[in-house]
Amino acid sequence: MPPPLLEHQSTQRYFCAITVGSDCALAAHRLSEDRTSSLVNFLIKKIMPATVSTVSALAKFVWRSSDNQEAPEYRPPEVKPQEFGRASLITTLKDRPRHGEKIALSPSGGMAAITDSLGRILLVDTQALVVIRLWKGYRDAECFFIEVPVTGNPSVGTPSHKGITKQDLVLCLAIHAPRREVVEVWKLRDGPRISIVKCERGCRVIQPVYRFHGSDYDTDSGYSPSEAYIFNGDSGHLTVISPRI
Repeated sequence: MPPPLLEHQSTQRYFCAITVGSDCALAAHRLSEDRTSSLVNFLIKKIMPATVSTVSALAKFVWRSSDNQEAPEYRPPEVKPQEFGRASLITTLKDRPRHGEKIALSPSGGMAAITDSLGRILLVDTQALVVIRLWKGYRDAECFFIEVPVTGNPSVGTPSHKGITKQDLVLCLAIHAPRREVVEVWKLRDGPRISIVKCERGCRVIQPVYRFHGSDYDTDSGYSPSEAYIFNGDSGHLTVISPRI
């Protein structure tokens, strides 16, 4: 994300962290990381401590083995400090007793879908940090961003996705509503519901890990679209959610 208004000449790199929790439905933080660290600083901060600790551990092991001493008691690993140098709160959305439960990001990270404790789903623009859409009546829901073909392109939905580009796809939100036993697919950002898929009780919606792209609307030849699947644990059947627009 861009630096703060009064820090345009800053030598730090900035990121946005969006969190949900029991105290608020949404909170956004600006994280800063120093990008001027030299190779020498990296070696001093990262490599040297690891090397020293490894050599120290080996020396202790050899020393105690030679003395036939008992093995040392287990000690939990120390919590490493965060890589970011500073975190500052940008904005927060508090509406007690509502609190955020789950968050899902679009392939580019440009949008986020947040479910809360009152059965609502918030669609958030992560660049402007504003809620751009709201769904109600979806308790215990899960959200998945998928890319749906605009037309009946036969290449879309094949395992290789050969010849697919971003222009052939539209970003949609798949909402798994277990209490209704359905998966609804909505066109983003403000489009209609384009599909309802029956999802039996006990089924789960799963999504492969995909790489993040630079933009939700960039084109790229040989593009692999984001997909989600309905998995039936009783029968072992796996079905791709593949509506058409």
